[in-house]
Amino acid sequence: MDLFIEIISSILILIGAGFMGIASIGMLRLPDFYIRMSAITKAATLGTGLIILGIVIYFNDLVIAGKGFVIFTFTILTSPVAAHIISRAATRKGVPFWGKTDVKEFEGYLKKYRRVELEKEDIY
Repeated sequence: MDLFIEIISSILILIGAGFMGIASIGMLRLPDFYIRMSAITKAATLGTGLIILGIVIYFNDLVIAGKGFVIFTFTILTSPVAAHIISRAATRKGVPFWGKTDVKEFEGYLKKYRRVELEKEDIY
């Protein structure tokens, strides 16, 4: 039974590390800041969750399971929010989109908030 638990936890940890590797490759290879933020957030959150799950299964302890749950809950709540805030700040500062990105639905927001940011910079 111990061998089975070690195998399952090792597989989960390796898959989680694989997702973290995919996130780092996405950081280097994807064409746009916003697409990079999306890839990093999704892959790193999933990778972290799988690594924590593998650790919890390996140690098979209620205290470690509770700590793992708290860590994963904190990660899953803060990571997307942080990525959204960073992307929104980048949009307001005028970080360009990838040329193939369709921003037709987003044009009103871009015109409104980029103009407001420019007016604020003129005041100072």
